[in-house]
Amino acid sequence: MPNVVEAISDEIARLRVGDIAPGLAQLALSLAASVDEPGGPTAKANAARELRAVMEDLRKLAPVTEEKDRVDELAKRREDGRVRARRA
Repeated sequence: MPNVVEAISDEIARLRVGDIAPGLAQLALSLAASVDEPGGPTAKANAARELRAVMEDLRKLAPVTEEKDRVDELAKRREDGRVRARRA
């Protein structure tokens, strides 16, 4: 099971927000390290709460990615067919 730092680092890379908000990204990694470190449960809970808030902000900054599913593919094929029919 990956530790929190690895998981947060992977998510920051996947979201592509490291260059958009480098300070927030570094803060997230620092908080993740605090969660991973041995210590009192209160300190870990506080770091985890702040980490959730920072990650929420980073997710809002992430560029929108276009993910196509089967419905999108079918709609595109249908539209392409209509265009070809109009040309004929």
